[in-house]
Amino acid sequence: MPLHHPKHRHHDDNLLPYRRSDDEAKPRRPYTPTFPSSSSPGSASRLLVLFAAACLILAAASFAFAVSASRSRPPPPRPPPAAAFRCGRAEDSLRSFLASSSPGRNYSAADRDKVLAVVGVYTEHGSAARRAALRATWFPPNPEGIVSLEHGTGLTFRFVAVQPKDKQKMEDLQKEADMHHDFLFIDADEDTKPPQKMLAFFKAAYHMFDAEFYVKANDDIYLRPDRLAALLAKERPEHRTYVGCMKKGPVVNDPNMKWYESSWELLGNEYFVHASGSLYALSSEVVEAVATAKSESLRMFDYEDVTVGAWMLAMNVKHEDNRAMCDPTCTPSSIAVWDKKCSGSCNITEKIKQLHNTTLCSKSPTLPPEVEEEE
Repeated sequence: MPLHHPKHRHHDDNLLPYRRSDDEAKPRRPYTPTFPSSSSPGSASRLLVLFAAACLILAAASFAFAVSASRSRPPPPRPPPAAAFRCGRAEDSLRSFLASSSPGRNYSAADRDKVLAVVGVYTEHGSAARRAALRATWFPPNPEGIVSLEHGTGLTFRFVAVQPKDKQKMEDLQKEADMHHDFLFIDADEDTKPPQKMLAFFKAAYHMFDAEFYVKANDDIYLRPDRLAALLAKERPEHRTYVGCMKKGPVVNDPNMKWYESSWELLGNEYFVHASGSLYALSSEVVEAVATAKSESLRMFDYEDVTVGAWMLAMNVKHEDNRAMCDPTCTPSSIAVWDKKCSGSCNITEKIKQLHNTTLCSKSPTLPPEVEEEE
């Protein structure tokens, strides 16, 4: 069927537009439809316009149908975001693992886990043997063990380490982290001084955990988590507390000697009282003040234990000296066992295993008998 019906035309040698004649009596020739020829530019133009209009209408209808279909069809489900628990560049490998492996739990990177204490065991890339020895003795060997110990004592444990710039070192640490999921990588570099690394730990731990205490430990100690939990759970009249083995000693001002302190002129001849760096605990209010302070406002000495001790003096906290946190041998009340005479000269991995095989170290009651009877 033609798209265009022209008006009636007379069939003559010269086609002319049909005009009604006033003389109705004149005979008319029968009507014969005609089609526009290529020689008629006006008809061709009208045909193109009509064709374009039809295409436009078809396109509009198709677009409207597509929009209607897309609105009526629900969007495809989005994959759940990978949860990473971070503070700056710091990352908690255990919580990230638990979030990815437990889709039923409502984890959020903004959540602060409520615990009695976060125990950060400071370690380095080259200390894989020490970490293995700790996992084989008192440190929980897998995520299930960490969670179980947390439920039993309120303590959660992490190995605290920096992310090395060296690609091979980082790959080694990442493999270990992927296997055990027990690292807290802090926002610091390998060449960062120890006091700044500990500040990075406090900042990360405070922002990730709502804890009553934040504990720093070295990876060369034998620890009784149950006894540490009993110590930290005690009622205290002071909320700003600094718990550890308190000590003091001479300040070394000779750069050729071990333990040289470059800021010795600010300290005088003897250090102020401060806790040993092998194991100490800071209460929540203390860590909050440190973690939220501007880093440049905190004095940094060469050594971490001295630096933290200086912060504690400035904050007017309660110093709680507890010798059970630095026993040289296992006793019925020892919380941590380490020999300060070793100073890097002992085989720490074998020493820790030997201590763990001692009944007095690993199998004695949490509290001494006289304490249990009093309760």
